Amino acid sequence: MSNRLSGLNALVTGASKGIGAAIAQRLAAEGAAVAVNYSSDKVGAERVVAAITASGGKAFAVQANLAEPKDIERLISQVSEAFGSLDILVNNAGVYEFMPLGDITPDHFHKQFNVNVLGLLLTTQSAARILKDGSSIVNISSGVTTLLPPGSAVYSATKASVDAITTILAKELGPRKIRVNSVNPGMILTEGVKTAGFDQGDMRAWIESITPLARVGNPEEIAAVVAFLASTEASYVNGTTVHASGGAT
Repeated sequence: MSNRLSGLNALVTGASKGIGAAIAQRLAAEGAAVAVNYSSDKVGAERVVAAITASGGKAFAVQANLAEPKDIERLISQVSEAFGSLDILVNNAGVYEFMPLGDITPDHFHKQFNVNVLGLLLTTQSAARILKDGSSIVNISSGVTTLLPPGSAVYSATKASVDAITTILAKELGPRKIRVNSVNPGMILTEGVKTAGFDQGDMRAWIESITPLARVGNPEEIAAVVAFLASTEASYVNGTTVHASGGAT
């Protein structure tokens, strides 16, 4: 593993499990000190931190529910106290819930938009105060923005918003040489996907049938893309959406 992120400080939101956990561990493996954010899974976050420190890396866990603006301010304050400044922000925290049109409720809508869109915006807004010029922001979007499966109207809308926000913030933060990119994973075998039952049956079969690589992905494959975007090797990549979906776009 390279040390291309050595000496850098990173914050990964929603990093207690799944893609976020893999990202936190990959950034740490490449030399970054990592703030591992979690909303409710303290045990999971501490497990990620323990894995990082056991491998000689630096990390600490910090709780914050990104649906709560006050939590976001506290999160960035704690990260600022620990690091002083940030070089990498990975907006990974998100929630998803599929529901057909006839069952959509305001609660279903706000539950997802409050974290996936507003939470991302407010976290970035607050973090921008401690991000160094020349830093990197990576937003985790989703392949649903192109696949658009039935029942995903609200979730797909949140991730389409993330794609738009990525392009806009790349322009707004460009004068500070802060790069903003997004990664759109296909179906990834995470705890959440397994809990929802998407890793088996018709959903997985459909995904594999429309994916040229004919398989689903794993969190480490997404983490590798994020690490590249966070590094200076991606110094001229900005405002871009990277589809890491095996070709299922």
